[in-house]
Amino acid sequence: MKRRVLNIGSLNMDMVIGMQYMPLEGETVLGDSLTYIPGGKGANQACAAAKLGGDVVMLGCVGEDSMGEALLGSLQECGADISHIRTVQEAPTGTAVIYVNARGDNSIVVVGGANNFCSVAYLQEHDLLFQQAEYIMLQMEIPYDAVFYAIRRASELKKTVILNPAPAPDTLPEEIWEKVDYITPNETELLRLSGQKEMSMEAIHAGADRLLARGVGHVLVTLGDKGVFYKDRREEWFCPTRTVTAVDTTAAGDCFNGAFVTALAEGHPIRQAAEFANIAASIAVTRKGAQKSIPLRSEVDALISL
Repeated sequence: MKRRVLNIGSLNMDMVIGMQYMPLEGETVLGDSLTYIPGGKGANQACAAAKLGGDVVMLGCVGEDSMGEALLGSLQECGADISHIRTVQEAPTGTAVIYVNARGDNSIVVVGGANNFCSVAYLQEHDLLFQQAEYIMLQMEIPYDAVFYAIRRASELKKTVILNPAPAPDTLPEEIWEKVDYITPNETELLRLSGQKEMSMEAIHAGADRLLARGVGHVLVTLGDKGVFYKDRREEWFCPTRTVTAVDTTAAGDCFNGAFVTALAEGHPIRQAAEFANIAASIAVTRKGAQKSIPLRSEVDALISL
């Protein structure tokens, strides 16, 4: 029996600009294409979880504009419950400008807009959703005080907290660490959170150890096309992903997180959930866009059966 997931996070309209290579500082380059695609880490992860079969409700904010309407429509199409998302008049819908080069690598600039109105007071108004969910999933594209409130409240209610620390802050409040059951940084985010200086497997091991020492329950480090590294206080393992030709890696991490929490909510062990999430992300990177790149459950099940 699948358990409910409450996803609290950002909703952004992605302006995706295709180009041959990324501009250097002060450089002007010609773009090949411009596409508007529904995105935002929160919405992407909610979409992935719902599209892959999860029972997902989302909290977040959009502006009173056409982009907000498009974002809500996309999430609803994915199967997420959007009935509690707030529409604000004070700011436009959040926007992300995404540069994608010929190899499929990306750089992203986010303008928060309406996401900045995802406040503690708004979350408190929807406390019943906290009580009804078993899993609370968060990212870092909404105000930090709302993120930390949600983690504290989820901990009080003994819910399972999954934090994708992206974009990564320098650190988290000391009492927050122990309230996070699963933290899912990529390599860069792990190094920033743990204070490591070099990009190596030794640094990743050391970084995971530091987060565990601060009280986090489980650390999953997404390593792009290499897979995912897992560590807790009893064991560690590496879960490779399958080899594919990447077209656009924009939503790979979001797809992984949404797929991972879906598998957990269905009662599957952590390693099986990570394997399932790896497969889902490996499909997503072969397609352009964010939410549109996320596979259906049937596509993932054709490659791995839980």
